[in-house]
Amino acid sequence: MRYLTDRKRAVGMGAAKSGVHHFWSMKVQSVALLILIPLFIFTFGATLGGTYEEVTAYFARPFPAIVAALTIIVGFKHFSDGAQVLIEDYVHGTAQKITIILVTCLSYGAMATGLFAIARLAL
Repeated sequence: MRYLTDRKRAVGMGAAKSGVHHFWSMKVQSVALLILIPLFIFTFGATLGGTYEEVTAYFARPFPAIVAALTIIVGFKHFSDGAQVLIEDYVHGTAQKITIILVTCLSYGAMATGLFAIARLAL
C-alpha cells in the first residue's frame, strides 16, 4: 500500500504525460505552415490555367513538388492533431476512441492520396 497523496502522485505527470509534447508539436506545425502556405500559393498559382503538359512539366522540377508535398504532409498532420484535441474535449467514452481513429485514418488517407498525386505529376 502506498501512502502518497493524490497531489504527490500527479506532480510531474501532466494531464496525460504528453501534453507539452503535443503543444509544441502543434506550435512547430503552425510555424511550418506559416512558411509553407505562402510558398505553396506562389508555386501553385503559377500553374493555374495551364494545360496538363505545362503542369506536369512544372511539377517535374524539384522545388514545386517538394513544397507541395511538405504542405500536404504538415497540413494534414496539423489537421489530425487539431481534430484530436477537439474530439478529446467534446466526445467521451468509446465514441471518442472510434472518432479519433476515424479522423486519423481520414487524415493519413488524404495525405497519401495527395502525395500520390504529386508523385504522379512529378514523375
